[in-house]
Amino acid sequence: MPPDWSHTQLYGIVDLGYVASDNLTQVTRDLIAGDAGLIQLRAKGHSKEEILTWARVLLPICREAGVPFIVNDHVDIAVAIDSDGVHLGQVDGSLQVAREQFKSPKIIGRSTHSPEQAKAALAEGADYIGFGPLFPTPTKKGRPGIGLENIAGVMAEVGLQIPVFCIGGIKHDNLALVRANGAQRVVVVSELLQANDIAQTGKKIIAALNASS
Repeated sequence: MPPDWSHTQLYGIVDLGYVASDNLTQVTRDLIAGDAGLIQLRAKGHSKEEILTWARVLLPICREAGVPFIVNDHVDIAVAIDSDGVHLGQVDGSLQVAREQFKSPKIIGRSTHSPEQAKAALAEGADYIGFGPLFPTPTKKGRPGIGLENIAGVMAEVGLQIPVFCIGGIKHDNLALVRANGAQRVVVVSELLQANDIAQTGKKIIAALNASS
C-alpha cells in the first residue's frame, strides 16, 4: 500500500517545464520539506526513456520520506518502477484498465475540468481528482480558466468522498479567494517551483489554506 496521504493539502508537481533535469532531486526534496504530501513527476514533451530514468531517481527519495510518488500520464512507466500511482488526464484512458495493470493497490488520480467530469471520475473509481485550471496558466496553454464558482458544489458532491485538489494558476495572492470558495487542497506549480525557497513557500501555502477567515 502507498504511504498515508489522506491529510495532504499541498500536492507537489516536479514539472520539467520549470525544473532543469539536473535539479530534479533537489526540487523534490525541497517540495517534501515544504510539506507536500504527494509528489508527481510531470514531463510533457519528453521521451519515455528520459521520464523512466528520472522516475527511477525520484522514487527512492519519496519512499525514504514516506511521501507517495505519482507518475503523470504514463501507466507503463508507473508499473515498470512500481510507483505509488499514476495521474491521468481526460484522454489518458480508463482508470480501471490502469488499475488492473498494477500488481498491488495504487493511487489513481484524474484531471477534471467541470463538475460533470469530477462526478464521472468519482464514479469511475478515482482516488483523487485535480479540479481546474481555475485560472489561465502556462502549464495548460490555450485552456481558459474555469473559474471559482463550481468549487463548492464539487466539494459537496465529490470532495466528501475523495480528495479534490484545486489546480491551475493558483498563487499566494489569490489563494485566500480560492479558499473562500471552498478549496481545501491545492496544487501550486509555477509559483512554488520558481520560488527562492521552495520549502518555505510550501509551508506558507499550507498555512494560508488553514488561516481563519
